[in-house]
Formats: sequence, C-alpha cells, structure tokens
Amino acid sequence: MRWLSFERDGAVSFGYVTSDGAGVVDVGARTEYATLREVIAADALATLPDQCGDVADLPLEGITYAPTITDPKKILCVGLNYKAHQEETGRGGEGVPTIFARFAAAQVAHNQPMLKPPESDSLDFEGEIAMIIGKGGRRISQADALDHVVGFGIYNDGSVREYQRHTSQFTPGKNFAATGGFGPWMMTKDEIGDLSLMELTTRLNGEVMQNATAALMVHGFEELIEFCSTWIELEPGDVIVTGTPGGVGAARTPPVFMQDGDQIEIEVTPIGKLVNPIIAER
Repeated sequence: MRWLSFERDGAVSFGYVTSDGAGVVDVGARTEYATLREVIAADALATLPDQCGDVADLPLEGITYAPTITDPKKILCVGLNYKAHQEETGRGGEGVPTIFARFAAAQVAHNQPMLKPPESDSLDFEGEIAMIIGKGGRRISQADALDHVVGFGIYNDGSVREYQRHTSQFTPGKNFAATGGFGPWMMTKDEIGDLSLMELTTRLNGEVMQNATAALMVHGFEELIEFCSTWIELEPGDVIVTGTPGGVGAARTPPVFMQDGDQIEIEVTPIGKLVNPIIAER
C-alpha cells in the first residue's frame, strides 16, 4: 500500500492510494489522527483501510504533495554507504556507518521545487532509499531489525557541497532550505518483496547520473538499524536515509551541479519516482 501526505483545503492531511491507483483516501479527514507519523506510532496502518474503505476522496492526479513524513522526530542520513561513492570521494571504509542529521524544515515534497541558494553554485543531487521506522526500540539486533520497519520511500539528499566541506561536519551543507526531496509516498514493506532488489536511478534533465541496487550498500538496512539504535532510541516515523550510490555531480569531470531550470528525478523500483524542479532562491 502507498501512504502519502498532501495539502487539501489549505491544510496538510494524509492517506493512501486507492487500489485502482487513481485516487486518494483522505484518512486525515476521516479519523482523529493528524499526521501519518501518528498513525504509524499507533500501529494503525493495517486497520485503517478497512475502516476508511477504497472510495477516493480526491484524484491522485494533480494532488499537491507534502513530504511523506511531515513531522519525523529524527531524520538520520547515512553517508558513504556505496563502495562506488566511497571510491569517487576518497572517503569512507571505516567499518561503521557515517551518520549525520537532516531536519524536517529542510524538506520539500514531490513536484515541489528544490531551491538553489544564492550563496553557492554547488547544489548536488544524491538519490537515496528512505527507510521509515514503524516500531521503536533501542539496541535492536540485526535479526529483529526489519520487524521495526514499516516501509520505504525515496529521498534526494540535496547537498550544498561548499558548505558541506567547510569543516569535517556535514550539517550546514545538508540543511539549506528546501533541498531535501522526500516523496511521493511510502510503500509498505510487504509490497516491496526482496529489499535487496530495489533499484535506484537518478536522472538530471533525463540523463542517468546514478544507478545501483540496494544490494550494493556497504551497510545494509539491518545493520543501519542495529547501529543507530545502539546510541539513540528509534521512534515510529523516524526516517533513515540510507546513502547515495556513485555518480554524484561533485565527483564528475567537470563537476555537474543542479542549476535553475533543471529537473531532477529519483526513481526507486518498485516504489515510484520523486521529481523536483530546481529553482534559484531569490
């Protein structure tokens, strides 16, 4: 099932795509829950479709999306998690995941513009698979890790490289306003099948820039959950952005950065496509 957040009548709501793929059931309008994160925390994803039915409240086409999880308690991003990306950057290989934080205020939704800031010409793309936590926990073993996952989505960890590289700390370059694309929805884990076969492709203006499967991650989904939950309690609705493959713009000769008027598309099979136009912030 595909769950999404969206804007309707001037407010943000959430729901799921109908079985025919053409409409959206507005669960926010039919229940007491305010956000998709609250539903996940209440462990109600499986029961709400029986309660709300399969009759669309609005068409999917033309919907105004919001970031899939609008109010996550945490967004934990994994750096250098594909061997090809380690090789092109000359970093990584320490044997443990590289983790940094992104903030919800820096996110944008599917079809919304990512903003190229006036301070830099180095806005880069990073197509990634987002893992959404369904059941919280601390010190979760790899054997139990996937029991704590509710679904997966698509992320573009847009990075302002100059600010990322000012020091050894990534945070400023990873949190410029409207640079983190998240959408169009979360696909529940049961519909994905073999997680290692998820295939990620990044296209800039239609040209393929990145392509890899989840099987190529250095630290797999289970290991990431085990590692992160060792030092912080994971909570329902938390997002772990699992790393980008090789092919980023900064590693190309010459570098290829996103410019005003560009379009960036991240496709993850079987989840769907996250598309964002690039607009210069003024």
